[in-house]
Amino acid sequence: MALAAHDATDRVDQLIILTERLTELLVEECQAFERRRPQDIAGQVEETQRLANLYRHESARVRANPAMVSEAPAPLRQKLMRATEAFDAVLARHGRALQAAKAVTEGLVRAIAEEVAAQRTSTSAYGPGATQSAAAAATAITLNKRA
Repeated sequence: MALAAHDATDRVDQLIILTERLTELLVEECQAFERRRPQDIAGQVEETQRLANLYRHESARVRANPAMVSEAPAPLRQKLMRATEAFDAVLARHGRALQAAKAVTEGLVRAIAEEVAAQRTSTSAYGPGATQSAAAAATAITLNKRA
């Protein structure tokens, strides 16, 4: 999918709208991750992915052919640059939020796996010479994606 622009001004206008909307969506995602409620943004994941792909495609096209936007008025191109700078800042924040959520999730999974392994240790006899069997290897667990 590509933008259907009539001229450079129209293309820059559309790129500004696209960049600002994508920035808004990423801010909402960051806030949800920071509140530890990623499920709050589940309904917008598809739109975010679609717009991110369109942004990636269009920015590659403009990078390959700067003439696509060079004819647009300078104030409009400046606005696009400011929108892109804001998007880059939010993108960095989003990356940090995702990294933090990943670390928490991995820690929880590790703690659950260790607890399951510890509970599987059993004694094989009673009395003073009783021994514990070696802990069984941890097995996979299934997580509910909606949780």
